[in-house]
Amino acid sequence: MRLDKFLTECGVGTRSQVKDIIKKGEITVNGKVAKTPKEHIDEESDEVIYNGENLSFKSNRYYALYKLAGYVTALEDRRDKTVMELLPDWVNTKKLFPVGRLDKDTEGLLIFTNDGKASHEMLSPKRHVDKTYYVKLLEEIQDDKVKLLERGVDIGGYVTKPSKVQIINNTEILLTISEGRFHQVKKMMVAVDNKVEYLKRVQFGELHLGDMKPGEVREVDLADII
Repeated sequence: MRLDKFLTECGVGTRSQVKDIIKKGEITVNGKVAKTPKEHIDEESDEVIYNGENLSFKSNRYYALYKLAGYVTALEDRRDKTVMELLPDWVNTKKLFPVGRLDKDTEGLLIFTNDGKASHEMLSPKRHVDKTYYVKLLEEIQDDKVKLLERGVDIGGYVTKPSKVQIINNTEILLTISEGRFHQVKKMMVAVDNKVEYLKRVQFGELHLGDMKPGEVREVDLADII
């Protein structure tokens, strides 16, 4: 593999950025300073160092994005901005796609990968991968409504699986579900005579939004998620 392609695949930067990095002598291959981006390396056995870090080639990639409201979860869209536009230049978007979806007006944790098998496992109903949402409600929520949500509610011909509700205050909750049906959280709130004012996904599987800033992207490992 060409060195510039390898560096791009490792997330060091765009092709033009990594060429500049190589020109500055900041890349070593097997202990020697790389001279040209055209240099061919063995991505499996050669030692490539940048900023003191030993870079390793990964055929499968996983990224976490703090999605902003106003972007649709799609690879492309004729009318709206897509979440792909939020990914920075250093992310190699080749064959990359979002795992599941967040509504246009919903913020929070969205995962991208090029690993179709892992994506299927993350979304498979058999795996029961939990997703947790911060929900700000229009009306105060009563204990009996919380119990209904936790048992499962009818969202239009389908009864949701049991969920977990953590009360923050009378109009704010953390809702954990193991499904991902269209507008599910919003429909669940309607089913208990309430309405979502603001919605943010804060956890997907084992991965937490944590201290990420809106619009921020981080590379993660599959083990961080499931």
